Amino acid sequence: MDHMIFEVGTALLLVAIASVLASKLKFSIIPFLIILGMLVGPHAPTLGIIDLKFIESQDMIDFLGRIGVLFLLFYLGLEFSVPKLIKSGRNIVVGGSVYVLLNFSIGLAYGFLIGFPLYETLITAGMLAVSSSAIVAKVLVDLRRTGNNETELILGMILFDDIFLAVFLSIMSGLLLGGATSVGGTVLSVGISIGYMILFFIIARKGTKILNKLLNIKSNEIFIIVVFASLFFIAGFSETLHVAEAIGALLFGLALSETVHSKRIEHLVVPFRDFFGAVFFFSFGLSIDPLTLGNAAWLAIGAAVLTIIANIVSGMIAGRSAGLSHKASTNIGLTIMARGEFTIIVANLGISAGLLPILKPFSALYVLILAIVGPLLTKESKHIYNVMNKMFKWSKPQEKVKMNGK
Repeated sequence: MDHMIFEVGTALLLVAIASVLASKLKFSIIPFLIILGMLVGPHAPTLGIIDLKFIESQDMIDFLGRIGVLFLLFYLGLEFSVPKLIKSGRNIVVGGSVYVLLNFSIGLAYGFLIGFPLYETLITAGMLAVSSSAIVAKVLVDLRRTGNNETELILGMILFDDIFLAVFLSIMSGLLLGGATSVGGTVLSVGISIGYMILFFIIARKGTKILNKLLNIKSNEIFIIVVFASLFFIAGFSETLHVAEAIGALLFGLALSETVHSKRIEHLVVPFRDFFGAVFFFSFGLSIDPLTLGNAAWLAIGAAVLTIIANIVSGMIAGRSAGLSHKASTNIGLTIMARGEFTIIVANLGISAGLLPILKPFSALYVLILAIVGPLLTKESKHIYNVMNKMFKWSKPQEKVKMNGK
């Protein structure tokens, strides 16, 4: 037991070092932690008393990673707001619909093209359709674009994408984890998942007063114990209904999102989300053998190229339909391109259901490529727009004004 604690401590120290390095380079920590996990593990050397194989502590690290998924989706549920989406208007609904439909359709086509079975194809489509809220938000802040005209639409499209993620995971959870073998059983499993989700929607809309009263706890210590105990109980109970534990966490967050305590919960949850979320990405990389990546390289590169094209096109359609300039529309497509935490969660659902093992290295490489390339393309959006403008001739370059008659 003592050695296992030392191993876990070593793993967490590595996670901390990688996170500091990513921060120094002003980059998302997600690719750093996945690569770190892949570099250590069963194939890594032993350096004196420091064992980088993490064999004894593997189960503990995996469990901490599962907690990370719960906190990530619980926080997403807290941020989730259907009334906010409705109030945001037609532009966000149109832009979000175009974004999700185009990326999901390309994912379906790609899955069938590379010969994946139906369920693996659906998981691939889901992977390609969900952006990384964390990376997108970080890019907007780092590039100081929060005040840009297109930023409201970008955030609205991300919110719409999050809603799609909730529905998609609920349906796929019923399909993959329900254990049904007949058409009727499959319909029943999906129906239970959707019904479970609708129940939490109703609680969020109609049960706010009761939740406000139940959570009216002055002590932060007792408050966080009550909230976290409920979170883990609901996540575990969800699995008994063959609904993924992560979905239970998301739906519980959704139920609390309209309460007067939501901001207080968010404030208390963020440190746990960040810490355990980091362990999740590390543990995901730890479960991948680098020697298997070669088999998935071309699959991931192909998916990344299609995603880049689909995002630029959907961003252009969304921006132009909202009356934004071609330049602002280009910014939209480039900004929402990054893939990260939610893509891995979608892939993990398929992996946990026993689908093709290739999904793990495929999803890892796909996320690594776009978590790195996405922010870089966003940073260079001005130059990319200029190149595209020369190709499509959207606007004529402005002539330089002559000064003093010269």
